[in-house]
Amino acid sequence: MLLTEIDHIAIAVEDLEAAIAYYCDTYGAEVEHREVVESDHVEEALIKVADSYIQLLTPHGDRGPIKKALERNGEGIHHIGYRVDDVAKALAAVEAQGHRVIDKQPRPGSRGTTIAFIHPKDAFGTLIELVQE
Repeated sequence: MLLTEIDHIAIAVEDLEAAIAYYCDTYGAEVEHREVVESDHVEEALIKVADSYIQLLTPHGDRGPIKKALERNGEGIHHIGYRVDDVAKALAAVEAQGHRVIDKQPRPGSRGTTIAFIHPKDAFGTLIELVQE
């Protein structure tokens, strides 16, 4: 099995501070990690839930995939991140099965992770992120 567990569920939001307040005030959650990922034009806040995260994402700047997703679909679930032991191996296995990938090579993600995305058209409409810690 390539997938070892759920790393995060990513939610695209217009107002990161309001989304953080919602999770903190409503559920007593705390932000464990916050980061701007310049390469993806996104700011994120990670809220720990057991061994996984809720990843709140908002655009950082006037472009990028989260900006486009919000314009096209509005707020809501953007993707699911699955942990894998080896992103390169998992990516190659997915591609070998004939499925489309967005990232041809693993790349740096937030928290010092290595990531790659699988195209949603080959994953039943779900954008999948492979995450190696």
